[in-house]
Amino acid sequence: MIEKKFETVADAVSDIFDGATVMIGGFGEAGSPIELIHALIDQGAKNLTVVNNNTGSGHVGLAALIESGRVAKMICSFPRTANSTVFTDLYRRGKVELELVPQGTLAERIRAGGAGIPAFYTRTAVGTTLAEGKEVRNFEGRDYVMEYALKADFALLKCRSADRYGNLLFNKTARNFSPIMATAAKTTIVQTGKYLPAGDIDPETVVTPGIFVHRIVLVPEPQHESRLVAQGSVYP
Repeated sequence: MIEKKFETVADAVSDIFDGATVMIGGFGEAGSPIELIHALIDQGAKNLTVVNNNTGSGHVGLAALIESGRVAKMICSFPRTANSTVFTDLYRRGKVELELVPQGTLAERIRAGGAGIPAFYTRTAVGTTLAEGKEVRNFEGRDYVMEYALKADFALLKCRSADRYGNLLFNKTARNFSPIMATAAKTTIVQTGKYLPAGDIDPETVVTPGIFVHRIVLVPEPQHESRLVAQGSVYP
């Protein structure tokens, strides 16, 4: 069995390269891998394409990665949410590109990428500006827009517990996009609150099987985005 445990978050993200596509788990704060994101900022990779539900809050986590000038393009559903000002400012100044994707379509594009499905048709966005330039086909009298699958070079995820094989359990809604992102990335990097011996996780409860996980790093007391924002924290 290949050793998947890394000693530090810095080691885990050390080979993320300039121009990489990086999927980052999290639905707002829930499931956001703050420590891995901060390690990526320290690592210095730039010109990244990032796939996430939103664009972060305050000046920490994903927002800090964007603010540091490392992100060339965001693919997301909610570019502007509460306490989200960094992306809006940079986008208006032409410093970062946006590909806006309806949330359900975003999830399905990621799932399709992991399942080896190159594209699919959906009713979502038919007749809107989001359908401009895309193929439209009619099925049974209704128009559908073709959407391409999303895949990534790396995925940065957060889970509640993991074993040495890379089997993962998540904390309720902190699961969100993480399981499908794990399948759609060439290299899946996970920070876990607990690192368990092999056999301690009931196979019937495994959410993400270890076959989709390549690196695990223990972060027993992860930071919480909302607390950092409330404190006015800035990273780095």
